[in-house]
Amino acid sequence: MKKVKIYLAITFVLTWAIAFTLMANGGYYNPSAMVVISICMFMPAVGVITTSLLSKEKLRDIWIKPNFKGNMKYYLLAWLSPVVLIIIGAAVYFMLFPSQFDSNMTLMIDTAKQQMIASGNTIASDQQLKAMFITQLLVSVFIAPILNFIPCLGEEIGWRGYLLPNLLEKYSPIKSTLISGVIWGLWHAPMIAMGHNYGLGYPTAPWGGIFAMVLFCIFVGALFTYVTLKTKSCIPAAIGHGMLNGFASAGSIFLATNNANPFLGPLPVGIIGGIGFIVVGIIYLRKISKINYDGKNYNM
Repeated sequence: MKKVKIYLAITFVLTWAIAFTLMANGGYYNPSAMVVISICMFMPAVGVITTSLLSKEKLRDIWIKPNFKGNMKYYLLAWLSPVVLIIIGAAVYFMLFPSQFDSNMTLMIDTAKQQMIASGNTIASDQQLKAMFITQLLVSVFIAPILNFIPCLGEEIGWRGYLLPNLLEKYSPIKSTLISGVIWGLWHAPMIAMGHNYGLGYPTAPWGGIFAMVLFCIFVGALFTYVTLKTKSCIPAAIGHGMLNGFASAGSIFLATNNANPFLGPLPVGIIGGIGFIVVGIIYLRKISKINYDGKNYNM
């Protein structure tokens, strides 16, 4: 477990150093914020490479081979599950809060028009903008995993490709899943402290947001861990992670207000918006708890 501690120390120090530097320079208001956060996503992979060099272990032991043969159903599961679960969560949220649902996307359209005016572009009609948003949503189902694959692989090489198999050498699959989920959630702490996902206008900021993120990562991590164990590859998890990041805001285009509580939804990081991930996460945690693993082989 020494190399796991080294890996975590390197990954957290690098990520948090970058994040806190951003925080000291305007945080999310910094024009380069999204670029900097994207760079942070590569730090788990950098941690793996650095740890491997220090410990003189072979990089080929990382669970990164695609292993497509006989495993395509798990690739499909990783790709499409986030889409279905995000839609379910948003639907449940709007059923509980119907006054916040606007099928005409008025808020999004007005915001887009303001941006067009500010940039000096020709203002599109409401119908054109609505069609554009719907088209973008549909296209993102196919494009998001591709566009987000490389940065998400940067994370998943670390979490599911390296950390998970190393935890499995000492802990049971269920304990390894829970531990890796907590670590993954805590890794996001500086970003949450800057207002990522939950903003900063809530009474328990930022600790409430960090706690919520840890829970979210445990449930989502259960799905990603399951497909990783089934394929012995972190590639499906990277695809699912990319799909999640690219489709997460789908419900927000139908919001009628800017005052939605992010701890509730409609985004999947809210307890209602994330209800699909919570239920599926529990199901896969139960499946994982029944796995017999001897440190090298497991029976699923």
